[in-house]
Amino acid sequence: MQSLKFLYNLKQYPSTIFAVLLAVACVLFLTINVSGNWDFVLSLRGKKLLALMTVGFAIGTSTLLFQTLTHNPILTPALLGFDSLYVLIKSLMVFFLGSVGLAAIPSMGKFTLEVVIMLSLSLVMFRVLFGQQTQDLTRLVLVGVVFGLLFRSLSYLVARMIDPEEFVTIQSVSYAGFNTINTQALVIGMLLCMLCAVLMYRMRHQLDILLLGRLPAINLGINYHRLGLVLLSTIALLVCVSTAMVGPVTFFGLLVCALTNRLSPSMHHAKRLVMVSLLAMLCLVAGQLVFEQLLNMAGVLEVVIEFVGGVVFLWIVFHQYKKRVA
Repeated sequence: MQSLKFLYNLKQYPSTIFAVLLAVACVLFLTINVSGNWDFVLSLRGKKLLALMTVGFAIGTSTLLFQTLTHNPILTPALLGFDSLYVLIKSLMVFFLGSVGLAAIPSMGKFTLEVVIMLSLSLVMFRVLFGQQTQDLTRLVLVGVVFGLLFRSLSYLVARMIDPEEFVTIQSVSYAGFNTINTQALVIGMLLCMLCAVLMYRMRHQLDILLLGRLPAINLGINYHRLGLVLLSTIALLVCVSTAMVGPVTFFGLLVCALTNRLSPSMHHAKRLVMVSLLAMLCLVAGQLVFEQLLNMAGVLEVVIEFVGGVVFLWIVFHQYKKRVA
């Protein structure tokens, strides 16, 4: 009876299972195949581990918040053009400074500059398109898609204008790279994520009400305009942190949110935000552990993530279409 009760509790609280699995994955990530100086290895792996967990938290929670705000389980913040803007910023840096000049800039300075530029442009767009008189999320998403195409086209234009030897630098930053994480900006990234975590915890009940829809939320006393701007700003900050640390990631947030929606026993954000964070961290840490220690870097984690995320995206689209037809 005690064992059955324990299994029932685990089924009711799957976050506990993911927390235990994440702890095991972290221990293995830090200790497996360690030889030589433990202090050096643990310090090196510890920074990478914290960076992976920070990126996982930022991507998972930002996607869940965006889906809550838009009431659509197939949308991600990538639709607002953050990924394309990041590539454009890097392309302009290479164009004006060259690859040598870009490498000479301290990592902390590049990280801060990228976050400030991306966040500033995002806030301007949110303020204009989600103002007091025009609270249209559909138009905001559509304009974000247009801006993403514009930024991507400008990046291609800049890539054609630079020296062919420096094109490799732009090409390398156009895709996510979990093997080359900017760990020097880890402290700032963790502090920003902690700030967002506190803010999300304070808004958890308002987020639950927001799931009912815009008009029901307003009727229940929610300041929709203010809450929408705060959520969009939080999403922008989280996406800026993750993109500046590893590069543009498209489908990973969609993947972990889809798993969370399927496995979560409750729709309360107090539980779903914790669950999506743990699940995203577990996927990145365990995936990187497998590719580094078991496969000897025979594959690339970001490629597998994007492929699986794309398959999940197509499955969600067809599943919703079949439900509507039925």
